[in-house]
Amino acid sequence: MQFELDEDQAILRSSTRELLDKEAPLAETRSIMEESAEGYSKSLFQKLGDLGYPGLLLDEEQGGLGAVAFAIVMAEMGRIAFPGPFLELAVAARTLASCGGPVAASFAARTATGEALVVIARSEDPGSADPAKITSVFRDGRVIGTKVFVPFGAQADALLVETTTGLALVERPGAGWNATPLPTLDHAQRFASIALDDRGSQIADAAKCAALLDEASRLAALGAAAQLFGLMERALEISVAYTSERQAFGVPIGSFQALQHRCADMLLQTESSRSSVFRAAWAEQNEPGESAYLTSV
Repeated sequence: MQFELDEDQAILRSSTRELLDKEAPLAETRSIMEESAEGYSKSLFQKLGDLGYPGLLLDEEQGGLGAVAFAIVMAEMGRIAFPGPFLELAVAARTLASCGGPVAASFAARTATGEALVVIARSEDPGSADPAKITSVFRDGRVIGTKVFVPFGAQADALLVETTTGLALVERPGAGWNATPLPTLDHAQRFASIALDDRGSQIADAAKCAALLDEASRLAALGAAAQLFGLMERALEISVAYTSERQAFGVPIGSFQALQHRCADMLLQTESSRSSVFRAAWAEQNEPGESAYLTSV
């Protein structure tokens, strides 16, 4: 299927592309990932927060724009290989806003404006990135346990921690987390193992926690897919431009049929990904019963 953006969505795409091309050009992405201690630009994240980007997934009355807008922005971030925990931040803002209660509401507002970096901490199995059996507990106002593969966990201001009794919010203690960095092949990511024995607040019981985390996983998968689509789109553009400029035997290599076939295959896969991503994003807003299936494919 062909997915066309409406006028407002097209404006969001063009304004986001203009902002990112100016503030975070692709040529500077690698140096930001490798040379900064945090792995991303805090000043740029604050600008995104001032513009309301982290709150895209909130309900409309809370200032959000929905899943399609989220997919548009994630695709634009993919085009520049945008480093940092924006995906995790946006999903955490949505989860906090869905919890209810004064503690969650306060952090939801701070997260949606980029004032606080909050990420979800689930997995406890160092041999797998998938959530396994949970042993972390919330007891006597404290969260006790160890979480692994926490994205940008060492830099986070608070964690949303899955425990045996539900979802708990743990603020970063004054002395910082007991966080151990985990190696990764992806320079755009920072993962940590975090040992917790800190004060916290339970913001959702076990049943609600399961539903919230199912939604968070689905939205995270949608965001990652949109980001990868953006990478594909930009890679195709760079490849076509290169084959138009690079010459062999006195002619552009783009005139060679074998390379034309490869570019055609790239175009087919990119456009198919575009349709899949935005169909899933549309379903998230309009046909919730289909969103899980469409996101998975």
